[in-house]
This record gives sequence, structure tokens and C-alpha cells, in this order.
Amino acid sequence: MKSKPEKEKDLATLRDELMRAANVFLTGYEKMTVQQDYELRKTIKGAGAKYKVIKNTVAGKASEGTRSENLLKALKGMCSIAYTEGDPVALAKALTAYAKANPSFTFKAGMVEGRVIDVAGIDALSNLPAKEEIYAKLLFLINAPAQRVVTAVGGVARKLAVVVDQGVKENKFS
Repeated sequence: MKSKPEKEKDLATLRDELMRAANVFLTGYEKMTVQQDYELRKTIKGAGAKYKVIKNTVAGKASEGTRSENLLKALKGMCSIAYTEGDPVALAKALTAYAKANPSFTFKAGMVEGRVIDVAGIDALSNLPAKEEIYAKLLFLINAPAQRVVTAVGGVARKLAVVVDQGVKENKFS
């Protein structure tokens, strides 16, 4: 059993992590086996996030004064949290894929960039393209007009070169 200073240290650590976390997903884990829990933790770590099974009162105390306070203040039942400072889409995709394979893992709610979302919002978030894919599309859209300008300018220069070449061949330019 942990001593009071150890518990206070764990609470302070969790509060610090929740202060930095912009995205939090509240989940249920009832009837999961140890192997399923291990796979879940590995999946979440692969998405660049953290996962904790925590007591509801501890979660409520740790979330006081953080963006996740509204989400974690009135927890009921067996709860766990997955949270990240990074890309919420990657975490939502990883959790949704895991939930489809393991029905004993369920979503309760989530928080993305300070906004609380429901289970339908988490599902919609998991269907979004990844951040890298969005960046690639954006760069393509930015690059396309510049590429067209270069092609148009190159086309004019090419046509001018053809006209001059034909004029020289026909001795029109001396």
C-alpha cells in the first residue's frame, strides 16, 4: 500500500500530465484480460499517447484546474483514460480500431483541444485523415498554382524558341 507522500506525488504527476494533454479519451475497460490490456497499452504507446487506469476520485482531484476538468469531474464506474499532447486523430484511430477488435473496451467521452465530445464525435474524429495526409494535400494545393505558372511561362518561351528557330531555318532573320 502506498504511503500518503507517494499518493500525493502520483497525484501531482497525473495533474502535470493532464495540464499538458490537449486530448483526453475516457474509456471503459470492464472484463478485459491481461493480454488484451497489454495489447491496448502497446497500441496506445504506438500512437504516441499515454494510458492509465485510475480511480474516479483521483481523476477528479488531478483534473482540477485543467482543461479536462469538465470531462473527469463526475466519473462513474470503472474508467481509464488515454491522453496525448499530440495528434488526436492518431489516438482516436488507434482506440477505435482496438475497440472494434475487442468489444469489452468501450468509449465514454473525450476531450479534443479543450472541447468535450461524445462517442459519436470520437467515431467521426477517427474517420478523419491523418495529420500528415492533410499536410500533403495542403502542400499539393499550394504547389499546384505555382507549377501552372512555371508551365505557362515555359510554354511561352518554348513557342518563342520554335518561331525563332523556324525563322532562322527559312533565312527570315539575318
